Amino acid sequence: MKRIVCLLLICALLPCLAARAEGEAAPNWYEVFVRSYRDSDGDGLGDLRGLIEKLDYIRDMGWRGLWLMPVMPSPSYHKYDVTDYMDIDPEYGTMEDMRALVAACHERDILLIVDMPVNHTSTLHPWFLAACEALRSGDEGGAYVDYYSFNREGGSGYTPLEDTGWYYEEQFQGGGMPDLNLDNPGVLSEINGIFDFWLNDVGVDGFRLDAVTSYFTGNAAKNVALLHQLKDMAEALKPGSYLVGECWANLGTIAEYYGSGVDSFFLFPAAEAEGFIAASMRARSKPAEKFAKGYQKVLDAIPDGLLAPFLCNHDTARTLGLVQGRENPVAAKFAQGLLGMLNGRVFTYYGDEVGMVGSGDDPNKRLAMPWADGDMTDQPPGVTSVEYPYPAVDAQLEDPDSLLNYVCAVNEARLRFPAIAEGANTFLLAEGNLCLMKRETGEQTCLIAVNFSKKDAEQTDVGRCTIAADLEAGEGAAALDGTTLTLPPCGICVLLPEG
Repeated sequence: MKRIVCLLLICALLPCLAARAEGEAAPNWYEVFVRSYRDSDGDGLGDLRGLIEKLDYIRDMGWRGLWLMPVMPSPSYHKYDVTDYMDIDPEYGTMEDMRALVAACHERDILLIVDMPVNHTSTLHPWFLAACEALRSGDEGGAYVDYYSFNREGGSGYTPLEDTGWYYEEQFQGGGMPDLNLDNPGVLSEINGIFDFWLNDVGVDGFRLDAVTSYFTGNAAKNVALLHQLKDMAEALKPGSYLVGECWANLGTIAEYYGSGVDSFFLFPAAEAEGFIAASMRARSKPAEKFAKGYQKVLDAIPDGLLAPFLCNHDTARTLGLVQGRENPVAAKFAQGLLGMLNGRVFTYYGDEVGMVGSGDDPNKRLAMPWADGDMTDQPPGVTSVEYPYPAVDAQLEDPDSLLNYVCAVNEARLRFPAIAEGANTFLLAEGNLCLMKRETGEQTCLIAVNFSKKDAEQTDVGRCTIAADLEAGEGAAALDGTTLTLPPCGICVLLPEG
């Protein structure tokens, strides 16, 4: 029943959601590794046509933004080492398929961004091959040599170029990914052409910018300046383009990078095992205070920035493991609920909605999406551990108490009540197990009540309100008696003040 209600409510929202301002970033985003998502042609590899087949699922689940890990031609399975920035890897399909995906997303009011790794290319990129050929022939000023950073001395972050006395910069050593010389105006002109192609020819809505702290390693000021250029570039080409950067750093550094004007940076202080979400769930005393302290620290550091909170992604251990949720679906749900109650643009990694796990080697974090028993892609190469603690998508769709349907309800609440994502946050209460937040925009005010206790119901005075969304992670529902709200263990409730 919860699943049916969730889908009906989302469908009822279609007219108002379609009115979203052009260029406005969607509140709920979904990250997909195409290779492991959906195979449309039976070759064992996920592809763009397979992703198109699942767009209705993505929309029904309440996601209105889709981020694709790199889809350009590449010799690796992960495709962060690009050989052609203006094409599609044949494993995934064709550029015609990509354009069909963009059109199908937009028909469903889903924004689409693609991963854009401009810090480095593949060693097989024509630019790098031409540069190496020039150096081997003794032509130090040859074509594309200045697209990369070569020297004769080597040093930290440099890799020897075989059969020459040259070294090239490669901050991600061992992956065949030489760094581009982003001081070179010619390289920036190439990036402008690449942006123009994807934004205006293909029609995507923006980019996820990979490894932004490595553009000029150890030089945050130059990184911020370049990001400012990239944002201006995208805005000039397609006003309203959404850019989100991977600044894998502490809160102070992330706050500094917002000075670039890039729309969002992933909120690493909320993510992984040491982020304030998981840390508050583990706290043995005063978990609500721990959560509020971590969240307020973010809001103070980035008062005007558009946050991009997440729990895990393709580079980190999966959420289920970090909250010890393999045999504890309540913990798995509660983590997703806490994430969904943060403001900004929330990102969910594919498979988190069905409790996928993975840690250690990167391929373990990018396993095949389980649509049904036996219905999934091949696992990526290099996988050392395959485990699926929870049922597949088809079974969870039919279970009203499943993790999948809980994630759907969280997304639906964010769609129904824009103040959750858009509003300024005020903590009204953060004591012991109870947290009460007020979220305000010019058009809407709501309260968000959270009980961090795993065992006991908690009560608090919320004033004259109505319960607008009750996110039940465990047993029991929220209840209002006059102005007293009773929250079950791990309960989260969205309330609308009366009057």
